[in-house]
Amino acid sequence: MPLTSLSAEQIDFYNQNGWLITDLFDRNLIGEIKTWINEVQSWDDNGAWLNHYEATDNGAQKCRTEYFTPFHPQLRAMLCDGTMLEVASALLGEQAVLYKEKINYKLAGGAGWDAHQDAPAYPFLDLHISCMVAIDDANEENGCLEIVSKHHHELIPTDSRGCIPRAVEAKLDWQAVPLIAGQTMWFHSRTPHRSGDNKSSRNRRAMYPTYNAASEGDLREKYYETKRAELAHSANDNGGAAKNSRVQISLIDDFRGKPVTK
Repeated sequence: MPLTSLSAEQIDFYNQNGWLITDLFDRNLIGEIKTWINEVQSWDDNGAWLNHYEATDNGAQKCRTEYFTPFHPQLRAMLCDGTMLEVASALLGEQAVLYKEKINYKLAGGAGWDAHQDAPAYPFLDLHISCMVAIDDANEENGCLEIVSKHHHELIPTDSRGCIPRAVEAKLDWQAVPLIAGQTMWFHSRTPHRSGDNKSSRNRRAMYPTYNAASEGDLREKYYETKRAELAHSANDNGGAAKNSRVQISLIDDFRGKPVTK
């Protein structure tokens, strides 16, 4: 995978706006990435990686897989070395390390995400940078990301679910960001974002690696230990799903997907 340095103008745009779109991969590599995502998407549950599901009008379907890099050498190399790591390091201003990784499938009929900042869901440090790698074309019909520029310098007080309160959300200047398959969008962990439900007949899959500065430590295993414990606690809380009819797959309650009932 060839290394691709960012220009000073790109880094300046990111620092000013809290997000940046890049084109890092040629068409052949984009095809390989789709193949790798298809492989992970086909994985059954075995407790090693984390699969999450939602109930839709099309039936129960997988909405996310995470903690997959130990079990997929090609994706591990893609996210932990080469271009992706170089760009993350350039935008952080120092050497980066992978903090977490996930694939959001948002299949046809899949739910979207309420307005939020990532930082409250990412414990142990204040600064992270994430990248949306578009596996399929993303547009407003199938629920592309919507972001707020130049609003990444402070945390917004959250509601009881850890999301941006509706009254605050309504006052922000939201911008839809369509991407074509293979494009990458980097965004700060305090950049407000949301996404709509997939109202189309086409899937809108995206991979999201998140990075932190290596000087703050390799926190990936600590993050997933914390997350597994929190999700297990939520699953054992009999009032959790019944209270809001939403499935929790994050450390905040931002996902609008409905839980699968057995």
